[in-house]
Order: sequence, then structure tokens, then C-alpha cells
Amino acid sequence: MTLKGKIMFASVATSTMTIRRVEMQSTLDRLVETLRLGLVAHRQRQALRGMDAARLADIGLTERAALAEANRPFWDVPASWRR
Repeated sequence: MTLKGKIMFASVATSTMTIRRVEMQSTLDRLVETLRLGLVAHRQRQALRGMDAARLADIGLTERAALAEANRPFWDVPASWRR
């Protein structure tokens, strides 16, 4: 490939390593984002666990619904939170 008079060269090995690096970065990025969202969800769920019935009623939740939400695993975040 020529770019403004310069000859560009990439071996199959180099391009394969580059593709793997990009794939790993995107996998790592997804993992980091999942963990970040999981921690946010965990903090919110623990806050729900600490609310009394009156406060839960103010936000439209029953104690049973709040407890069910608080018991969800940290990685189980709403789909709307993901990009």
C-alpha cells in the first residue's frame, strides 16, 4: 500500500498481533465496565436493604420487592445501563 509516496508494509504476524490486541482491549474494556456497573448496582441495592418501609413506600417499592432487588448478584445490572 502506498501512502503519499511512502510504502506501507505489514506482515501477517504483525496484523494478527494487532487484531488480537484490539480484541483483548475491547474484552478488557467490557469486563471493566461490567465490574464498574456491578459495583454501582451493589451500592444501590445495599442502600435499598437499609431503607425502612416508609421510605420504600415513598419510592414505590414494597419491602419484598426491595429485598428481591437487594439479593440480586452484583453483575446482574439492568440492560438500559449498558451502552
